[in-house]
Parts: sequence; structure tokens; C-alpha cells
Amino acid sequence: MYLLLQDAIAHAEESHAAPNLLAPNGGLMVWTLVIFIALWIILSKFAFKPITKAVEDRERALQDAIDAAQRDREMATAILSEQRAGIEAARDEAQRIIAEGRTVTEQMRAKLLEETRVEQQEMLDRARREISTERDRAILELRKEAIDLAIAGASKVIEKNLDDASNRKIVESFLSTIPVKAATQAGR
Repeated sequence: MYLLLQDAIAHAEESHAAPNLLAPNGGLMVWTLVIFIALWIILSKFAFKPITKAVEDRERALQDAIDAAQRDREMATAILSEQRAGIEAARDEAQRIIAEGRTVTEQMRAKLLEETRVEQQEMLDRARREISTERDRAILELRKEAIDLAIAGASKVIEKNLDDASNRKIVESFLSTIPVKAATQAGR
């Protein structure tokens, strides 16, 4: 190597003329190759491994980020599907509750109408009974008054006052022979 170096120095001294960069120079090529190989060895021991490791780490981090984004997207799609299914289930439940409410409302309406009809019928029956009771009481009152009037009239006619109890019995027996329907029709 020493020889090559001396040869390169000698050659440089000989030609002070402008160097031709395209002309092949053996000494320069050897030294360029030696420096390249030495630099290659130094870089491979100290620089290539960390650079390669940094590139691989960066690739791994990018791949992990892509995988995480894909997982997140799949998870979001699954959650969205679940939410849509939940919304659809809630919508179906709401429709069912509304339909059930309508059914219950119709049943309650029918029940209330039936109860009102029954109450109305009971009120009519009670009113009829009360009217019948009042009619019978009025007829009884009319009979008593008729008996009193008949006794008073008979007393005047005979000018003799018989005892009230026996007179009342006679008139009541007479009035009981009169049919009740004829008396009620006459009272109307």
C-alpha cells in the first residue's frame, strides 16, 4: 500500500497540468475502494443496524396503527349494528306498547260503557220500583181518604154516626171488591 501511495504522489507531482476526471487512475481507484470498504464495515457495525431497526420499528408501528384502526373500525361497525338493533327493538317495543295501550283503552271503554249501561238499567229499575211504590202509597192514601169521605157522607145521610172502626171495615171490604186495575186507571 505504501507503494501505491508513493506512486500516487509521484504521479501527482509529474502532472501539474489540469487533471482529467474521466481518465482512470489505478491508485485513486484502490484508495476509493479501500475507504469504501472500511466505511462500509464501520457503518454496518454502528449505523446500519440502528437505522434498519428504526425503519423496522417504524414499519411495525405503522402496521400496528393500521391493525388498531381496522379493529376500531370493526368494533365501531359492530357497535353501530348493535345500536341499530337496539333502536329497532325499542321501536318494536314502543309499537307493541302502543298497540297494547290501544287494546287496553278499548277494553276499558267497552267496560265503562257496559258499567254505565248496567247502572242506567239499575236506575231505571229503581225509578220504576219507586214509582210503583209511590203509586201504591198514593192509592192507599186515596182509599183512606175515600173511606173517610164515604163515612162522613154516610153519617150525614143517616144522621147517625156509627163507630169509626166498624164503618171503616165495611167500606174497606166494599173497596176491596173493586178491582185494583180499574182504580189505578181511574187514578190516572
